[in-house]
Amino acid sequence: MRRALTIALAGLALPLWAAEVEVAAGPGALAEAIAAAAPGDVLLLTDGAYPGPVIIDRPITLRGPRGAVVDGTGQGTVITIAAPDVVLEGFTVTGSGKANEDLDAGVKILKGADRARVTGLYLTDNMHGVDVHGGRDAQVTGNVIEGRQNPRMNERGNGVYVWNSPGTVVEGNTIRWGRDGIFSNASRKGTYRNNTFRDLRFAVHYMYTHDSEVSGNISIGNHLGFAIMFSDRVVVKDNLSLVDREHGLMLNYANDADVSGNLVRGGAKKCLFIYNAHKNLIFDNRFEGCEIGIHFTAGSERNVLTGNTFLGNREQVKYVGTRQVEWSFEGKGNYWSDHASYDLNGDGIADGVFRPNDLMDHILWSQPAARLLTGSPAVQLVRWSQSSFPAMLPGGVTDSHPLMQPLTISVPAATAEAEAAVAGRWEKGTTDDLDLDDLGTH
Repeated sequence: MRRALTIALAGLALPLWAAEVEVAAGPGALAEAIAAAAPGDVLLLTDGAYPGPVIIDRPITLRGPRGAVVDGTGQGTVITIAAPDVVLEGFTVTGSGKANEDLDAGVKILKGADRARVTGLYLTDNMHGVDVHGGRDAQVTGNVIEGRQNPRMNERGNGVYVWNSPGTVVEGNTIRWGRDGIFSNASRKGTYRNNTFRDLRFAVHYMYTHDSEVSGNISIGNHLGFAIMFSDRVVVKDNLSLVDREHGLMLNYANDADVSGNLVRGGAKKCLFIYNAHKNLIFDNRFEGCEIGIHFTAGSERNVLTGNTFLGNREQVKYVGTRQVEWSFEGKGNYWSDHASYDLNGDGIADGVFRPNDLMDHILWSQPAARLLTGSPAVQLVRWSQSSFPAMLPGGVTDSHPLMQPLTISVPAATAEAEAAVAGRWEKGTTDDLDLDDLGTH
């Protein structure tokens, strides 16, 4: 109530005589129009070039067609927003500087520039697309952001970079190339939803971002889909990770997350990677066609896994630990495509307990060369012994109530076509300078 009243009073503070002013293209024209504008004015751009950079230091709106091009000419940030209640809408922003250490960007929203709205822009050939750098309650919606494609991916910028900007909403954007689609660092209460990410390092990369939401996003053909790192109380739901290379979803030092309704499929090394992450609720997700369905390690504790589908993964579970872990909750476990099971009473729960990893799995993980012996009589004897004498089993995962039917998560037809177009892209490897298993590299 108090926040709504504050926004209403801020609107009343704008002058009632705010005007629409057409700004002709040309050198210096936009900077002059901004300097002459009154709070609340709407500057209407027309087709043509507006050389920059420019700084917006008053609450105004810049609106124009795609053919209106604000060009930073390679100098720093193209448009810097330094006042609250600024709106950018419709036009093209290009040509930022190349200094990653300075966070050169197409649009930068500074501290104190609250409630900025960046909507419907075409941002291309900038180091970072939009840098939300301290402004609160920013909205970055419906933009097309195309980053740079220089050979070393780690030297590119992010589509949207959010730093210490509570309340940011990033919604409905299409982000391609560059480094990360959204990199959110040291922030909170953000909402990142319904965006599409392609040809990037991470689709969404979280560092120290708490009490926030990542939902309804589509990641296609990236090195990693959704990386939630050093962040607490994050809702990760209804996202698609399709043909991503390393991990579809990663929880690294992430606690108290709700992870649900997500689909990972298409050959990732790990559908889900859980590393030193605690008290997370992971339910109703589908992990399909990965080398490892779930890699669970580094003492992660008190996580609940229920209602998930593990379908056609080369190894369903890689559990690195010595404790016994139960992966069912209140009588409901998960579906395992390699669990030969029966359901005599027809309640949808398999009659037999499922243990997705055993002593031989531990040997094969620690000694990869032992795979040559997988079909040998000695290995088969060890596995038969464990099935006959469960006390021989090492610490590991038990699903006491495995499900009989897999969960289905639909993929829109257009998204499935984009997925098919990049199928097999990782079979020949890559020359990008990435080591995603090095958790100290960001």
